[in-house]
Amino acid sequence: MLSEHKSPDLSRIGEVVEATSISFTVHCYELHLGAPLGALIKTDTPEIFAVVNNVSTSSIDPTRRPVARGQDEKDSDSVYLHNPQLKKLLKTEIHALIVGHKDNNNLHQYLPALPPRIHAFAHHCNIDDLRKFTQKLGFLPLLLEGPPTLADEITSAFLRQAALTHPDPDSFLFTSGQEVAQLLGNDLRRLNSLLRRLK
Repeated sequence: MLSEHKSPDLSRIGEVVEATSISFTVHCYELHLGAPLGALIKTDTPEIFAVVNNVSTSSIDPTRRPVARGQDEKDSDSVYLHNPQLKKLLKTEIHALIVGHKDNNNLHQYLPALPPRIHAFAHHCNIDDLRKFTQKLGFLPLLLEGPPTLADEITSAFLRQAALTHPDPDSFLFTSGQEVAQLLGNDLRRLNSLLRRLK
């Protein structure tokens, strides 16, 4: 007899727990397993694309900080093995900047009219998603906003990951660098710093 339960969706990271017009936060289902800095993720219904700009692990109860438990343990894995309750007391969250969305199956690289709903599912984007999304570079102004050092780290991390999905990664990075130069041409110090991170 076939099971009535659907197989787990391995692309699903967690659920949106906070959302604004420009960003959202995802509570991850697995502790310490979110998405790396610069990764492209998406929500379902509506399909909104975002780039991870922060990953954090903290106490679920903001009034109680984690305390050291591993003085007599041989490694950090043993701390979790001997304190299984930690997985219920801690949470991993990822924060992501919105860089586009789909509307009637058309991809737009600008902010959607509304943010994702609370409890919308967040998913890893696959290689095909990432390659298709970065066929055009209209998302770059959204990534380059904010504190320059952080914005540049996130932008370069995203472009390096995206390059690996294209047939000619060097050509993609060259084209991306040209577009960044158009946007940051008045700030040569910042531009050169970001371009060095694309190598």
